[in-house]
Amino acid sequence: MLHERWKRVVLLLLFFISDVSGAFVGVNIGLDISNIPPASDIISILKDQKIQHVRLHDADHQLLTALANTGIEVMVGVPNDQLLKIGESRTEAADWINKNIVPYLPSTNITYIAVGNEVLTSIPNAALVFVPAMQFLQSALVAADLNHQVKISSPQSMDMIPKSFPPSTATFNSSWDSIMFKFLQFLKNTGSTYMLNAQPYHGYIKGNGIFPIEYALFRSLTPNNQIVDPNTLFQYTNMFDAMVDASYFSMQAMNFSNIPVLVTASGWPSFGGANEPDATVDNALVYNSNLIKHVLNGSGTPSQPNKSLNTYIYELFNEDLQPGPISEKNWGIYSPNGTEIYTLNFDDGDNGEDTSTNSSGLAGVFCVAKSSADKGALKAGLDWACGSGSANCSAIQPGQPCYESDNLVAIASYAFNNYYHRTQASGGTCNFGNTAVITNVDPSHGACIFAGSTGNGTGDAAFGPVAPINSVSSLHALNWSYLQITLVILLLWFSM
Repeated sequence: MLHERWKRVVLLLLFFISDVSGAFVGVNIGLDISNIPPASDIISILKDQKIQHVRLHDADHQLLTALANTGIEVMVGVPNDQLLKIGESRTEAADWINKNIVPYLPSTNITYIAVGNEVLTSIPNAALVFVPAMQFLQSALVAADLNHQVKISSPQSMDMIPKSFPPSTATFNSSWDSIMFKFLQFLKNTGSTYMLNAQPYHGYIKGNGIFPIEYALFRSLTPNNQIVDPNTLFQYTNMFDAMVDASYFSMQAMNFSNIPVLVTASGWPSFGGANEPDATVDNALVYNSNLIKHVLNGSGTPSQPNKSLNTYIYELFNEDLQPGPISEKNWGIYSPNGTEIYTLNFDDGDNGEDTSTNSSGLAGVFCVAKSSADKGALKAGLDWACGSGSANCSAIQPGQPCYESDNLVAIASYAFNNYYHRTQASGGTCNFGNTAVITNVDPSHGACIFAGSTGNGTGDAAFGPVAPINSVSSLHALNWSYLQITLVILLLWFSM
């Protein structure tokens, strides 16, 4: 009896450590793609980017096999079209676990099952089987003695909260009260998380100008545009935090607390149709770079400053088979052929930089002139960048390291890139009359160093690092305390 009690204490301590050991940023991997990349190529990208958490939208067996022995934590999805049969049959639920989870453990580090996606708002006719599906899958995990390793939840849309601002008055759609109560009770009983798809892009578009785009992109707001919850007086500097807090307050309105929010999808599209002007590479880069920094700095949200904001970026690849407007096909960081659309640093928590106020987060990203551009248009863009655009063009003057008298494209590229890195965080773009393009190929050569070149910041003294929010000494102290707890747990475990 004492032996079992000690085991429960150890498991609780392990859960505590996993909860407080630091926030993470993972990535969604959807495969609604005409030419699906080989699983080995996907794993290579994850390793290159040092991504340690992935959300799969289904139980793709090739990917689950390829993820074995990588240490990457995996969330496996149950597609919406499989929800009905699982929610109606314990046998089907057990079969799903036995086919898609059991064979891959422990080699593949599966930690979550996401049951459906935005079920109540996208397929409301499945509402009656929504909670039973999770319960049946949970029973199958218990039977396989996997319920302590693998947790179950279901990603919810912000559409579940009809009025999300101010967050303090947010509540779930009352028509789903009965089901939401059962859902939250399930999460509470199993020690799971409330999964949330938080997409400020959609919130900004639906707002029709109510909120400034800076608020959606984590950029600094002017004093006249400060956004405050009048009931709590919490100041919200970004829409992402407001969405997460709206979910916390909605749960509190149903008398549920201490259920952490796990953001299962958040990102920004890099391309859209003619009526989607805010779906751009620039905005996607800004949003996701700032999102990573915000999550990893450990500051939480205004109402939950001590809770991690673990988040999965949506998404790794563009999915050309996704239905809907053009933007829905272009949320990826990569094209399916493995070409980077823009560069993100997924391990960006300790450098203390903030792309809301400077562009040092653009390391490895360059704005260069198109070699096919009209020479007259290039000259006009160059003159503007070095004039009204206030780019630092000293390096392309005669006798300086980037001066090439017979290469207008090279000279314009330096000026365009310098302007872009100086102004991107405040709205500057890489366009110049459609004569410029974003690239990850570093155009630096010899003594000519372009802004954003690895190890060279912006190429001039325009920007500098900002003091880290969390001191290194504090982080070392915290890590040491985790080590001490871990040692105590190991001693307890082996003494049983």
